[in-house]
Amino acid sequence: MTEKKFMAGNEAIAEAAVQAGCRYYFGYPITPQNEIGEYMAWRLPEVDGTFLQAESELAAIYMVFGASGAGARVMTSSSGPGISLMQEGISYIAAAELPCIIVNMMRCGPGLGGIQPSQSDYFQATKGGGHGDYHLLVLAPSTGQEAANLTMLAFDLADKYRNPVMILGDGNIGQMMEPIEFKPLEKPIVAPKKDWALTGTPGRPRNLIKTLFLDPVVLEKRNLANAAKLREAVKNEVRFESYLTEDAEIVIAAYGTVARIAKTAIKILREKGLKVGLLRPISLYPFPYQVFADTAERVKDFLVVEMSMGQMIEDVKLALCGKSRVHFYNRVGGMVPSFDEIVAQAERIAKEAR
Repeated sequence: MTEKKFMAGNEAIAEAAVQAGCRYYFGYPITPQNEIGEYMAWRLPEVDGTFLQAESELAAIYMVFGASGAGARVMTSSSGPGISLMQEGISYIAAAELPCIIVNMMRCGPGLGGIQPSQSDYFQATKGGGHGDYHLLVLAPSTGQEAANLTMLAFDLADKYRNPVMILGDGNIGQMMEPIEFKPLEKPIVAPKKDWALTGTPGRPRNLIKTLFLDPVVLEKRNLANAAKLREAVKNEVRFESYLTEDAEIVIAAYGTVARIAKTAIKILREKGLKVGLLRPISLYPFPYQVFADTAERVKDFLVVEMSMGQMIEDVKLALCGKSRVHFYNRVGGMVPSFDEIVAQAERIAKEAR
């Protein structure tokens, strides 16, 4: 029997992680994602897992490194400044080809900023964040249910590509409470066997996990191999939602919370006779470049709406390659755009296009 629970997005992510076989969580408190750690603190002991509040975000990410290196499914979570502190460790984890899940419930910055929702960590998440050549796989939910579903998926992707996966949400998604459905499992999910993990040597050759390669020939081969792995992810793991774009004359590009608001705006605009649709990237890396390029063959105006000074818009422009006009509307500092504001922007674009 399907079970639904009324949960905050943060709690949904935590429960989904447990159901996905995560048995280790290391983190440090920071608003607006604290419910993830709180939930894991009481839930993990129920499944013989381990919760540990680290002394800092730096300590937490290296605990993640250790648990993943031992073959466990492991997760950490933070927001803004905390994710910034983790960047060195994230780079090391990517270099060591270790699977793990990192949740960033974005708050506004730069600096300490504020605790309100934002989308200003897009560059940090999708363009690397730390030093060196690497990418995280990045998934961006727009509802609590999707946050749960994508968390389950994230653990499989992390193991498949031996790469960190980030769930990129914001304070609205983390705090908002919705009915969340968890389908009953026939049997508990456990981490797959990993022959590369450091689990002791009886009966097998010695394993070694490291990120320091002083021979440039060796390091180049390593980097090229990682790049090839990511190309496979780019080929196979693009995810997006196309909403009423078939006949659209204006397409709104938005993700996360803003995409939900945009859908309400689109309903109003359609009632007014304006053909407006939505393209919502679900995977921010890999970004759905080809989907945007194909849509640009028939749509001449795109409206990018973000809770940032303009970050995803760069990927949208790259995808469209000058084929369509790109308009931009934003709110920052913890301010959230309303559907009325988006409606007004779309009406302005339609009027200018006449």
